[in-house]
This record gives sequence, structure tokens and C-alpha cells, in this order.
Amino acid sequence: MSVEERLQDVKARIGKVERLSKRPAGSVTLVAVSKTFDVQDIRPVISAGQRIFGENRVQESQGKWPELKAETPEIELHLIGPLQSNKAADAVALFDVIETVDREKIARALADEIRKQGKAPKLYVQVNTGLEPQKAGIEPKQTVAFVELCRNELGLSIEGLMCIPPAEENPGLHFALLAKLARECGVEKLSMGMSGDFETAVEFGATSVRVGSAIFGSR
Repeated sequence: MSVEERLQDVKARIGKVERLSKRPAGSVTLVAVSKTFDVQDIRPVISAGQRIFGENRVQESQGKWPELKAETPEIELHLIGPLQSNKAADAVALFDVIETVDREKIARALADEIRKQGKAPKLYVQVNTGLEPQKAGIEPKQTVAFVELCRNELGLSIEGLMCIPPAEENPGLHFALLAKLARECGVEKLSMGMSGDFETAVEFGATSVRVGSAIFGSR
């Protein structure tokens, strides 16, 4: 299959689960994860109609996305990888959505940059639903308090929650937990599900799924 065919296949699979779950058509946003792929690999996906992309690293993104966004201004770029506080200025300048707000230091750095730049990317809090020590994210039991701190003390508008379930566990349990936390926090957006489990994520209420290898192929 070509990259264009793989993109259409993923969209069709999302649409099928939307129908089976009695969710409105188009209620799930596809974020095409283009990390490690070059400009020439990404252009065919843009030409096929995809406009929302996810990247893991600020520095890598700076090397390709200013050019691509200049060519196609309606592109929406998501940061879905860990953010260091010293990259907060660059992240606010380049990304439209930052999905990995996971600690107070980052939240404060983003709040400062949003004030300085007058540009406010949409923000998601990353939750470490599996309590994995090697993985970024706020602990589930701290999520509500952290969202309130971001909103009330720092003036940040938190739009949603994001998670990456442990690879060896049933992802549905983690998606259900994230949906529960979102209700408790009063946020509407749920970024969950990747190439291996995005259909399950749609069943559990994902509003966006982050799909890389199922579209771009193996890296």
C-alpha cells in the first residue's frame, strides 16, 4: 500500500468504529505522527489531504515544519513528545497544540512564554496512567489538582488529557481511566490511541488518535 492508501485505510477504520460506537462521523481527529520522517516523506500525506500532524521533538520539528507550514498554512502541528523547559519558547512559537504538559515547571515556563509571545497553543496534560517510572506524565491521583493549578494559578487553558498506556497492558483500562479523569477535570478532549490500539481508543471516547507507523510505515 502507498502512504496515501494507508492514510485512507486508517481514516476508514476510525470511521467504522465511530459508527459502531454510535459516535458522530468525524468526531475523532487523526493526528498523523511524522516524527523521524523528512519533508519529502511528509509532503505526500499533506497532498492526500491530511492537515494535522504530531512530532516528538522541538528541534527536529524546527528543521522541517516552518517550510511545510509556509506551503500549507492550515496545517495544525501537535507536540506529543516530552518538553524541556528550555525549549518552551520554541515550542510555543512553532506548535499549535502541546499535549505533554506534565509538571509544574513546564506549566510555568509555558505560561511565561504565552504571555511574552501573545500566542496561546492549545494545551493537554499528559497523565502517566501506568505509573511507569521511565515515562513522562502526571500521576492519575494528582491530575485534577494539577489541572486546577494550571487554570487558576497560572491562567492556562487546559483543553484535554493525553496518555500512552504501558505496551504490555490492556489499553482499554488506561483509556477508561483517562476518560474518567477528564470528566473529573471538566475537560472535553482525550488524546489517546496509537497505531496498535487507536480503534480501542475510539471505543473509549478518544477525540484524537496519534497514528504514525500505520500511515508512514516503519521507520
